[in-house]
Amino acid sequence: RTLRSIYSNTLEVPGPKERLQILDMTGLQDEGQGPESMSLWSRTVTLAKACLDISKQQGKWTSKPPGPPALPPVSVDVWVDLFVNSTSYGVLKDALQINSYNALRLRCRDFRAEELSIASTVGLLEFLDPVGVRQVDLRFNNLGLSGLRVVLPHLTKFTNLASLKLPYSNVDVRRLTVGMEGSLQYFANQLSRLRCLKELNLGSSRLSGKLRLLLGDLQSPLESLELAFCYLLPNDLAYLSQSLHTPALKKLDLSGNNLSDCLLQPFQGLLMEAAPTLLHLDIMECRMMDTHLNVLLPAICRCSRLRYLGVFGNPISAKGLKNLLHKTVGLLDLKLVIYPYPVDCYGDDLPWPPTSSNLLNGNVDEEKFFRVSNELQQMLLSANRADVTWTTNLCRHNSLDFFSL
Repeated sequence: RTLRSIYSNTLEVPGPKERLQILDMTGLQDEGQGPESMSLWSRTVTLAKACLDISKQQGKWTSKPPGPPALPPVSVDVWVDLFVNSTSYGVLKDALQINSYNALRLRCRDFRAEELSIASTVGLLEFLDPVGVRQVDLRFNNLGLSGLRVVLPHLTKFTNLASLKLPYSNVDVRRLTVGMEGSLQYFANQLSRLRCLKELNLGSSRLSGKLRLLLGDLQSPLESLELAFCYLLPNDLAYLSQSLHTPALKKLDLSGNNLSDCLLQPFQGLLMEAAPTLLHLDIMECRMMDTHLNVLLPAICRCSRLRYLGVFGNPISAKGLKNLLHKTVGLLDLKLVIYPYPVDCYGDDLPWPPTSSNLLNGNVDEEKFFRVSNELQQMLLSANRADVTWTTNLCRHNSLDFFSL
């Protein structure tokens, strides 16, 4: 009703220069559980239904000669971030189909799709404005290399695409057939056509040994790279540390890769190269113990601009955490650290070395943890760093978004 009122009011304003032409609804957050709050998914559905409703009412406001629908005397471009899944696909597709002649037109900035078929994904991408889209986020869509081969050509039309997220795409290069080798090369070629790409998320794809192939032909450096749970090999990190991307990196996520073994030294070298620009570092669930963290601390401390550090899910002791705090307290831009429950706060039945699952599901002695938490807070206060948040809570504190870096 509000959007219909906005459109109706534009018809009553005498001067065309005074009429509303653009309504920017991008950047609205999902936080908040109040009665007035709406999720991104709900806003997408509501806006799509409003467009369809206004299209039906359009004939009452304008003459409608035979043939194609008449162009409205006034149109409003509504810039939005869209989130669609299988249950909302139909209504959004219907709304986008009438964009060209509707009085209320959806213009997408950031597009996110979950659990859609390949055909449905392509169908929606075809209706999006080629210039306006800056981010495409396709997750849980089970695309695989064959599906990516179909979808990626449709992304190259987005001339200002800066962020591409393809987590949980069911890609595994460890058992490549001849046909899959060709699809992987095609994937790399299509990525290289995205001239404005600055952020890439390939999380939970098994990319062992293939980073050079995938990233080597990109024409400009990435500033955000998310490779969580990608089963990386030492040669992947060795390539990355010498690539054009590392000196430009602001955000790096290597969570879920085993940094406690043969990746430790290559990662240390990568971190040293990225230190001047790095703002956000995620190394959660990387099996790092105190000894591994001590090896990395000199490189972490060189990241003088670091704002966010995630080390949750690693088997680190209270002593190791205190050492981490002591060494990083001099990083004046560091505002948020997500740290793990110390291993010495778990029960005696904790296996050693513990897996991420052991740490997530193990029993924590709340009294012991409360004491450690208080000690960490006291250390921050003593160092005059009350501006830093140290927390084990993953949900209350969002990681830095690339466009806000």
